[in-house]
Amino acid sequence: MIELDEPAPDFELDSTRGKVSLSDFRGKWVVLFSYPLDFTPICESDNIAFSREIKEFDQLDVQLLGFSVDSVESHRRWIDDISKKTGVKITYPLIADTERELARKYGVLHKEKSVAYRGLFIIDPQGILRIAMIYPLEVGRSTKETLRIIRVLQRAQELREMEEMERAKELSKFTE
Repeated sequence: MIELDEPAPDFELDSTRGKVSLSDFRGKWVVLFSYPLDFTPICESDNIAFSREIKEFDQLDVQLLGFSVDSVESHRRWIDDISKKTGVKITYPLIADTERELARKYGVLHKEKSVAYRGLFIIDPQGILRIAMIYPLEVGRSTKETLRIIRVLQRAQELREMEEMERAKELSKFTE
């Protein structure tokens, strides 16, 4: 079972952008999200929402990574289908979790249907899991809320770093 404030489980899997692993993105914030299946309406709207906000995620230095139990080929066909129907281009990697390895590691595997629940995991630049949310299959998620949470986490990190610098500054007064 994964826990907050612990290292997020690493992986190396095929994606629409070649092999990817979580450790490839060390130094960046990562939003890893799962969805049940390609070519389904709620999954499509979730991916379109993330794609429409890609510039905002980029400005926050966030790497998006989506995954489902579908193959890379299925992901590619679906990305093309979405682009043709809506004009929206999905530019972040979609990971093929055909063996359900990632779904198991992150605790989102639906036992009866053998697909991933809608999961959302925010991982900080050091690879620490900061947020874990799991949604029912039929409920989409809010991209705006995801962006809000990232901003809050980033600000909290900045404040911690400022406090540490102030403490170090105070301590250095005693060593002079």
